[in-house]
Amino acid sequence: MSGVIVNNVARASGTIAATPGGLDWSTAVVTGSTVTVEAGRGYFINTSSNACTVTLPSSAEAGDQIIIADYARTWSTNAVTLDSNGLNFQGQADTYTVDYDTVGQSLNIVYSDSTKGWLPVSDDAVALVPVAPTTQKGIFAYGYGASSVVSLSNLINSSGVIASDVTGVGTARSGVAGATYGLDKGIFGFGDGNKAMTNLVSNSGVVASDTTGTGTGRVEPAASSYDGDKAIFAFGEYSAGFSVTRNLVNSSGVMASDASAAGTGRFALGAAEYGGDKAIFAYGSNGSGKLSMSNLVTNAGIIGSDVSGVGTARNYIKAARYGDDKAIFAFGAPSSGVTGVSNLVSNSGVVASDVSAVGTARRSPGACGYGGDKAAFAYGTDNSNNLSTKNLINSSGVVGSDVSGVGTARRDLAALGYSITA
Repeated sequence: MSGVIVNNVARASGTIAATPGGLDWSTAVVTGSTVTVEAGRGYFINTSSNACTVTLPSSAEAGDQIIIADYARTWSTNAVTLDSNGLNFQGQADTYTVDYDTVGQSLNIVYSDSTKGWLPVSDDAVALVPVAPTTQKGIFAYGYGASSVVSLSNLINSSGVIASDVTGVGTARSGVAGATYGLDKGIFGFGDGNKAMTNLVSNSGVVASDTTGTGTGRVEPAASSYDGDKAIFAFGEYSAGFSVTRNLVNSSGVMASDASAAGTGRFALGAAEYGGDKAIFAYGSNGSGKLSMSNLVTNAGIIGSDVSGVGTARNYIKAARYGDDKAIFAFGAPSSGVTGVSNLVSNSGVVASDVSAVGTARRSPGACGYGGDKAAFAYGTDNSNNLSTKNLINSSGVVGSDVSGVGTARRDLAALGYSITA
């Protein structure tokens, strides 16, 4: 062995902490699909035959160190996944997935504190960004039924099946927006009559009672998740005209006060997350006509200036994330009638040209992600009748044909994803 000999340091508990010079390497090469590791040790992980999940200690102290190494240079074929076992990893909660899939890679991690948790100190690991778990289920709620606004909801499972009506989910209203926050929960906000209220949705799909006084009351804003675990509401129509206001929602579901936003004030637009941590708002109407513009949102919740020319101008459109990091806008009301065209958004926020309609042309549906990498549009109106139709979008952004009979027919509703458990 070569290297500089350093002094061992006593922890607060009185136990002597391992140092890089005195790390105890396990002589047994790990070949199984799982292994639980200990602080102060190094491990050779052989994934020639299978991937391996490495479970870190459930408790740790500052200075605890673990090293793992690619024994057979096969991590690019069968990756190593870290389970931080309830502790944070690079400041992110244990619900995030941390994969290492580079051939010949090694990982040297040291525990810091309860805020940041385990931190990689190897050059080839510092740039790693944990991947947020994906939404598995969704919920459609509120809207305008046969003759009045409703307060019912419908859950959609991880296979895209919509359940029967659940009644009594806060104040009945239409023109609501909704988004995921905290990775596995959701928030509905605002609505007709310029309501300034929100309703939180638990990770089991239960809608909570009204919370009032959350920003300027308005109707037909749009909302999206961003930065993995936060949400943003923006735009909409209120008593003085068309809003450029935004309201950020933190990872605990608390909505912030109004903040100004860039872009053209408008209502009845759509919004969705893209690129893993950013969002896009697009389309809508400013009262003078239908629009074909978009606004990108950074992972800090800042809305960018208008980008024009993104497909058929229309309002009463909805959007959802699909394929982990892309988005789709679909349906809506163009200059006359209704449409079923869709527009895909790349993981860099570029909106593609129109894709011909699949399914019944309509406006004012709801849309959300489900099943980790797919999306669903459901309900809406063809301007003659409210519909209970759904269309599923696969992981490549292809819109499926109509599926009918999914709860009470209605329009002007909202939808969002919840739950990271299938």
